Amino acid sequence: MKLTRKQLAIRSVDTWKLLEYCCLCPRKCGVNRIAGEVGFCGVGKEALVYSHGPHFGEESPLVGRNGSGAIFFRGCNLGCVFCQNHEISRIDIRRGAGTEAVDADGLAAIMLDLQAKGCANINLVTPSHLIPQIISGLQVAAEQGLDIPIVYNSGGYDSVDSLRLLDGIVDIYMPDCKFISTDYAKRYLNAADYPEVMCRAVAEMHRQVGDLVIGKKGLARRGLLVRHLVMPGFFGESRAIMRFLGEEISTDTFVNIMDQYHPCYRAVEFPELNRTLQAGEYEQVVRAAREAGLHRFNEIDIEKLMAM
Repeated sequence: MKLTRKQLAIRSVDTWKLLEYCCLCPRKCGVNRIAGEVGFCGVGKEALVYSHGPHFGEESPLVGRNGSGAIFFRGCNLGCVFCQNHEISRIDIRRGAGTEAVDADGLAAIMLDLQAKGCANINLVTPSHLIPQIISGLQVAAEQGLDIPIVYNSGGYDSVDSLRLLDGIVDIYMPDCKFISTDYAKRYLNAADYPEVMCRAVAEMHRQVGDLVIGKKGLARRGLLVRHLVMPGFFGESRAIMRFLGEEISTDTFVNIMDQYHPCYRAVEFPELNRTLQAGEYEQVVRAAREAGLHRFNEIDIEKLMAM
C-alpha cells in the first residue's frame, strides 16, 4: 500500500460514511448499514466471511508455491442467474453455515495469518459491498506488518467513486467482464447498467495500476488482470468485450479467457444457458481476442488453439 497510516485512516472514515445511506456500489440502495439495515447485497455493518485460506485454483501469477491468500466474503451486489458461487453469495447469508462476522481486528488477523502461511497475496473475493470494512481491516493489518500485494477480485460491478477510495491501497485488480449488452445484463445479472458500469470501472482500475506486472518468480506484483467466462452461444458478447479491452484499455491487458462454464443455480430456467460449451466456442473467443490486438493470456496453448 502506498498510503501513509494517516491517509489510510482518513480513507477509512470517508468510506464508512458511505454506509449511512448506502451508495457504496452502483445500486445505491440507500439503507443505513451502520444501523444493521441491508440492501441488495444482504450485508449490514460487519463483513461476513465464508472461508479463508491458501487457494491454488486462481490464475498462476497469483498462486506461486504457497497459494493465493483468498478471503471469500458472503453477499454480492450482482444477481447472476448462473452464479457458480451461489451458496456463498445468494442464500440467506445471515443464517448460512460457515458464516463468520468479523470486525477490523478479526479481518486483520485473517490477513496476517495468510501472510504467515506464505501466501503470495491477499485475495479479496467479492469485495465490492465491503470496501469500508476491508480498508479498516487493512489499516490494522498494515500496522502489524502486512506487506504482500492486495488483490481486488470483483464481478466488475463497481462504482468509480468507491474505486477511487482504493487508489494506492489495491495492488492488483481482477474484475470479471461478463456482458456488454444491456438486455443480457438485465436478464442474466439483474443489473441493466452493468455494461456501462463495468467499462467505466475497468478503465478506472487500469488508470490506477496499469497493465499487469509480473516479477522474477512469476508472481503478479501490480496491475490489471481481467477475467472473461465464455458463455454458450454468446460469441458476439465475447468479441465486443475483447474489442473494448484492446481498443479502450490496453492491448497489453492480461486476460484469462475461461472455458469452465456449466449450468449452475437458476441457469436451468433459461434454455439458452442450460448447456456447456460446444466444440469451437472457446477457440472462437481466443481468436477474437487476438484480432482485437490482445496477446497476454493465462495458461493456454494459443498456437495449438489457433491451429484447430
